[in-house]
Amino acid sequence: MRQHTLLAFRERANCGTGFIAHLSARPSNEILRDALTTLNRLAHRGAIAADMKTGDGAGVLTQIPHKLFARELGARGIIAPQPGDYAVGVFFLPRDDMVARVQAKQIVESVLVERNLPLLTWRAVPIDLDALGDHARSIAPHIEQAIIARPPHIATGEAFERALVLARKEIERRARVAELSPLYIPSMSSRTIVYKGLLISLQLANFYADLRDSAYETSMALFHQRYSTNTFPNWERAQPFRFLCHNGEINTLQGNIAWMKAREPYLESRLWGDIKSVTPIIDTDTSDSGMLDNALELLALSGRDLPHAQMMLMPEAWEKVQDIAPEWKAFYRYHSAVMEPWDGPAAIAYADGRMVGMALDRNGLRPARYLVTDDGLVVAASEAGALEIDPARVIEKGKLGPGQCVVVDLAQGKLLHNDDVKNLYSTRQPYQHWLDAEMKKLPSPQPSPYKGEGVSVTRQQALFGYTDEELVVVLRPMAVGSGEPTGSMGDDTPPAVLSEFHRPLYHFFKQRFAEVTNPPLDSLRETLVMSLRVLLGARGNLLDLTPNPQPEGRGRGVRLLELDSPFLTRRQLDAIRAMDDEFPHALLSATFPVEEVATHFQSASQLEHAVDNLCAQAERAVNAGNVILILSDRVTEPTRAPIPMLLAVSAVHQHLLRVGKRWRASLIAEVGDARDVHQFACLIGFGANSINPYLALASIRALAAFRPGKPSLLGKDLSPAQAEENFIHAAEKGLLKIMSKMGIATLDSYHGAQIFEIIGLNDAAVHKYFTGTPTHISGVGLPDLARIVLAHHAHAFHLEDESQLNLKNYGFFKYKKEGEYHGYNPAVVKSLHAAVSAPGALNGSFQKAYEKYREFSIQAHDYSSADLSDHLDIVFGNPIPLSEVEPVSEIVKRFSSAAMSHGALSIEAHETIAVAMNRLGAMSNSGEGGESAARYSIESNSRIKQVASARFGVTPSYLMSVDELQIKMAQGAKPGEGGQLPGDKVSFEIAAIRHTTPGTAQISPPPHHDIYSIEDLAQLVYDLKRINPRAKVSVKLVAQAGVGTIAAGVAKAFADVVQISGHSGGTGASPLSSMKHAGIAWEIGLAETQRILVANDLRGRVRIRVDGGFKTARHVIVAALLGADEFSFGTAVMVAAGCIMARVCHTNTCPTGIATQRGDLRKKFPNDPERIMAYFRFVAEETREYLAALGCRSLDEIIGDVNRLKFTPRAKGTHGAFANALPAQSDARWDVVDSALRVG
Repeated sequence: MRQHTLLAFRERANCGTGFIAHLSARPSNEILRDALTTLNRLAHRGAIAADMKTGDGAGVLTQIPHKLFARELGARGIIAPQPGDYAVGVFFLPRDDMVARVQAKQIVESVLVERNLPLLTWRAVPIDLDALGDHARSIAPHIEQAIIARPPHIATGEAFERALVLARKEIERRARVAELSPLYIPSMSSRTIVYKGLLISLQLANFYADLRDSAYETSMALFHQRYSTNTFPNWERAQPFRFLCHNGEINTLQGNIAWMKAREPYLESRLWGDIKSVTPIIDTDTSDSGMLDNALELLALSGRDLPHAQMMLMPEAWEKVQDIAPEWKAFYRYHSAVMEPWDGPAAIAYADGRMVGMALDRNGLRPARYLVTDDGLVVAASEAGALEIDPARVIEKGKLGPGQCVVVDLAQGKLLHNDDVKNLYSTRQPYQHWLDAEMKKLPSPQPSPYKGEGVSVTRQQALFGYTDEELVVVLRPMAVGSGEPTGSMGDDTPPAVLSEFHRPLYHFFKQRFAEVTNPPLDSLRETLVMSLRVLLGARGNLLDLTPNPQPEGRGRGVRLLELDSPFLTRRQLDAIRAMDDEFPHALLSATFPVEEVATHFQSASQLEHAVDNLCAQAERAVNAGNVILILSDRVTEPTRAPIPMLLAVSAVHQHLLRVGKRWRASLIAEVGDARDVHQFACLIGFGANSINPYLALASIRALAAFRPGKPSLLGKDLSPAQAEENFIHAAEKGLLKIMSKMGIATLDSYHGAQIFEIIGLNDAAVHKYFTGTPTHISGVGLPDLARIVLAHHAHAFHLEDESQLNLKNYGFFKYKKEGEYHGYNPAVVKSLHAAVSAPGALNGSFQKAYEKYREFSIQAHDYSSADLSDHLDIVFGNPIPLSEVEPVSEIVKRFSSAAMSHGALSIEAHETIAVAMNRLGAMSNSGEGGESAARYSIESNSRIKQVASARFGVTPSYLMSVDELQIKMAQGAKPGEGGQLPGDKVSFEIAAIRHTTPGTAQISPPPHHDIYSIEDLAQLVYDLKRINPRAKVSVKLVAQAGVGTIAAGVAKAFADVVQISGHSGGTGASPLSSMKHAGIAWEIGLAETQRILVANDLRGRVRIRVDGGFKTARHVIVAALLGADEFSFGTAVMVAAGCIMARVCHTNTCPTGIATQRGDLRKKFPNDPERIMAYFRFVAEETREYLAALGCRSLDEIIGDVNRLKFTPRAKGTHGAFANALPAQSDARWDVVDSALRVG
């Protein structure tokens, strides 16, 4: 089954939220009125649909208004029970289908009868449909309330609440079986009630007459205004939910869902009785906020108070904080063994009718302020001043910091501040005593001689596909500098599925990243809140309030082993093995037999059988009481080959989840094929608790080994032990950076969260082994993976004399003749140089120069499967004369040069690009480094100027000097990270423009520190339009699964242009793992964006610009057909200007003077804007030829016309499965392009 890119797990929302409560707990109508007033004041934090009347959702949660319901029951001749002796269930039912509505009510009634919950009456909720927007009205449910009496055999309070939850769960289960929609229950409680809908906050009271009724009294209220970038906001996902409302996003959702599922077989509670009636705990059809509400509900009704449950789900940063109270630390450390954090930017308000509170996540990336008045009113909201209160009445006001909370205990009439709450719950139990008995630190390994490998390092490197290039480009910098290697100029190689070379399985996985709706973290500046801590061993019952005993068999006593890092040396792994009495382990071989005469299909069958057998072994090992499973791909003889470790780990992880055993054991990968930070992140993201990269460490030791009379291969005098330590430190920093790109602070949250997307694995493999991961392009299956493994195996063992064995180098990072294809290989670069430097290209000899450009264009697409767009054929129509097509001067107005800063580029190159674009009537982009004020009124002024996270060079005059202001939210070459300019490129001139210090490295923070949510982005758009009303505002995004939903939010924020950048964009400096393994192709992101905007009637609000490796008019035409209005070129502009793709931009040694600040090298730059102008005129002329062949007179005629595209897979490369998996179609309807590009 194919996973769409528009999955519920990528629901994105940012909102305004808060609560109002009175310490007296005395119900009044004034509390409700104040809550509605405050909610209305947060209307700007919501969004409005295309009809300009439908909101993304608004609502309130209050105590049940007893006076109102007593009156309503009395009017029906029913004596109202006392508060707490009856419940109100709110039901969204089918509106127009009366048969379905009757069926839904029958389900409700039958479940209540079966569970001995007397139904007193149904009540149709009085509503006014005319208060709604057109879209909200068209999908509005019929709303009724069921008033339910408490039977005598059920006690008031928690017992009644649990009975109601069990009834609700059964109703939902039967509704799913009957396929009834909608049958949704916003609330069903004896304490609280929810009124919500697809509304703007100002419509809420107009829609619900009850909210205007003076008999509606409550002593507390939660309120929420939603800003959703989900493409289809609906009534059910409006907030509050049953316990909470949430401003933010849960980044770790996939993992949280999986781990809650893993816990379910081990849940036991005398309070619930048959716990299976409560499962599944998480409703995966709701939003991330709704799923967090599910988890909070379970904990809060299983013996823990709401604040206790909230602190379990959203712990503050405690791991590295030195001055935290020891009792608090013990509380958090103990509960970390029970529940992983639901991590992400979050401000939540929560209530159960007795307690109401507000809390922030560990990073504090959402606003939350509160005040207290002299008469006991407590107001907490997303911002100060939401409710007008006489300052003379205010006796206290404050702002919540990271990980802090404030709670009103209505039963006690108390306001509990953060320290009060933490002190109260951290001292209720002897957590430190329990930890001393239940958790053990991994002892430091005793010094011992280093053991060599059984099979030589070189042979193992060949077996696992290591290349000479990786040893030099990846491993050596990590061993020498304790940091991740850096590169430049982006990734111009084909996706792994289209490569002619045997690429690792890890290359089919792309890292995901935070973008707009939630901020990335800064792993350099925010290390205090980040943690790589790992726990190994069997976990217990989530619902036990005290440590639970181990199951019968081995492993009684100490339960969990605590590690400071997931990376294990060989000695550390041996130490864990030596603790078998306390932590029983099983060693499972992740290898399969190799038959000398086996066919390709036999080998593939053997691989699949081996994976299935490994899963079965893992299940048996857990059943036998082993709490640590070590998956090892060590090969000690030529008759066996390794299973790709990512496949092995994920297969075992998914299998144990399916059979309900995952919670009882940890996985350690003793791995040979993982050697860089991306690969390590993949293993952890797909289930490995810990990693021993034995071959990478052995390779480091070999590089550092003493060679008599020769220097170390590391080029530095390092001991093998120090080199190994440096490598692990670099791996840890790289892993933290990858986590931070997604806004995740703890490894507990990242582990098993599968925060990747897949390009090029077939659906069967993804569904079975990588379940739930978004996938875009089908292709490779186990037969192809087996073929890759066996090719490496044959290379490793084909020579007995190891001294004759050489590692291959296919030029993945830098071009190598007869190696991996590079889009900007020397032939392509020379071809473009020849075209743009042809004499008279702009004045008299255009046609002759254009013919040279045509040669470049043919060469650029000669490797017919380098880009996804090469698999989309253009369907030409009845041609028209070229003279009827719009002129070059009009087409070039749609072109821009990509953002490149003065700093990354020399001043000569930066100005030359600007001059060329201005002369053409196109636009250049300043990049994020600012621009000299001397240029603002002359020809070298950049008409687009960026506003990036560091705000380098951003001044009022800078903002006034443009036609367009671009908010840079991400960069194609390193999404989720800030820009970086090495210190040796920060000259006095550049430092002056950037308002910084010469010689100091300039690293922009990954997030804008004034944009932590979509409404913050809307605020910046608004502010920029105020300072420069004549400038358009654009927002730059990077393609990933769900970018269309983000673009919808950008459109709602009233940006004028949304720019979708592909992963292959150029860069002056980027970590290699980001440049190669983050983001996806522009074709996928653009297609999804166009589709989402059109489907939601938002397309007319914005223009779409696209970039990412554009070279020729073919890219322009395909992009236009997929929906783009404008087109940006980066690397091609630099090549046209004279770049030779030396890929040394980050070293300040660019030989052509383009990407350097060295005066001697800058003198070599030709400083000729006509070369760039010629290039763009060539592209525009070729665009005209395509338009003529299509029978169209302008680009406007083809924008979004996908009927003119036909998917034609080409099987160039080793992975012919790509062509077989995606059948060619005879037309190019949206569903065909969807099939090819997975946009829905």
